[in-house]
Amino acid sequence: MIGRRVGLISCASSDLFLPKPELIVSKIMRFMRLPGMLFFVVSLLIWRGATAQNSPYTPKEIPPPAKKAAKVRITQGPSLELFRNNEGIIRWTSSNPGGTDEHYGIVQYGTDPEQLTETAKGHVRLNREHPNTVFRVRLTDLKPGTTYYYRVESADADGTSDGVKSSVYHFVAPKS
Repeated sequence: MIGRRVGLISCASSDLFLPKPELIVSKIMRFMRLPGMLFFVVSLLIWRGATAQNSPYTPKEIPPPAKKAAKVRITQGPSLELFRNNEGIIRWTSSNPGGTDEHYGIVQYGTDPEQLTETAKGHVRLNREHPNTVFRVRLTDLKPGTTYYYRVESADADGTSDGVKSSVYHFVAPKS
């Protein structure tokens, strides 16, 4: 029954046109005999009828990229923040690198500290008002019980390095 409810909601929310909202609500409510679901259904229908949101900025008003920082440094970490389902998240904080708002945290890793053959990237959008930036990068297909070595750095949207690269760190992927 749950699968049918999810399928019905998914189907209703992906339609481009809802001809009779009251008919859809009654059909959905017949399958969903849960008290809190009416709010969700009504919210869905209101959302479906809403118009697209427009940006208040015109192209001339979008500010240029911030000035690149003279020197970027890692202020906290890096460290393994989370590990589950054979995936790990490496987290670190650096001074705000400036430049383009779109940035990437980059982790080079592997099982040999001399050969970091794997690379993972995580997207982050800089906040020009904050002095620091937190980077989080997901590493996938890790083997529990294996020691991994890694190094972190960051780069702007076009791949230009921010000029900071950590030492090599390590962690042991926890066994499930």
